[in-house]
Amino acid sequence: MTKGYIHSLESFGSVDGPGVRYVIFTSGCAMRCQFCHNPDTWNMQSGTPYTADELIAKAVKYRTYWGSKGGITVSGGEPLLQIDFLTELFQKAKEEGIHTTLDTSGQPFTKEEPYFQKFQKLMEVTDLVMLDLKHMDEEQHRMLTGHTNRNILELADYLSDIGKPVWIRHVLVPQRSDEDVYLNRLRDYIRTLHNVEKVEILPYHTLGIYKWKELGLTYSLEGIEPPTKERIENANQILETEKYDNQFK
Repeated sequence: MTKGYIHSLESFGSVDGPGVRYVIFTSGCAMRCQFCHNPDTWNMQSGTPYTADELIAKAVKYRTYWGSKGGITVSGGEPLLQIDFLTELFQKAKEEGIHTTLDTSGQPFTKEEPYFQKFQKLMEVTDLVMLDLKHMDEEQHRMLTGHTNRNILELADYLSDIGKPVWIRHVLVPQRSDEDVYLNRLRDYIRTLHNVEKVEILPYHTLGIYKWKELGLTYSLEGIEPPTKERIENANQILETEKYDNQFK
């Protein structure tokens, strides 16, 4: 039986997909986002091992609070680094009739085998994907995260091709991703996708800086303040977030 490395669990997640969610935060992430507020999730081995059955047993205790929309969300870290475990967990959730949401940055995605076949299998038991698109410009994306965005956009295109419901999330970071030229490019790209149910702006915040210091890491966004209300409103307007909210009401 596969075990997953889990960083933490949240019983009543309200911002991690539709309705009230039981949120499972996995350990391990290859990205090194400059704005990461959970650098303590980067190391997979620092997590607590759980079986899928153990997590389902914990989650269903809260089922009465989920209503018709809630369910389980797996976030991270980066859940796709533990794809075999994730697939087993979601298979068991679907056997229980539980709605499954994957919250991912898409970094491990590839159409190369054997990974792509595993990903296709995972999608059979995934109801919703919340996909973080960090930056449309590849050079800026590398600066912000340490990785290319090519395979992430390939993932977004693939999810559109198979009609998998997606919520796009975008962290708005002053001096990094909140310039209008980048937001316009992101909007134009999102318009090419046929499966987007929601677009969310996540304003950059500094609440995780203390974790970087505790881990002895250098915080490269030192001195950059969270975006102003005006810049958040501007991003919402450019990315047409209201259009998607109204579309699925």
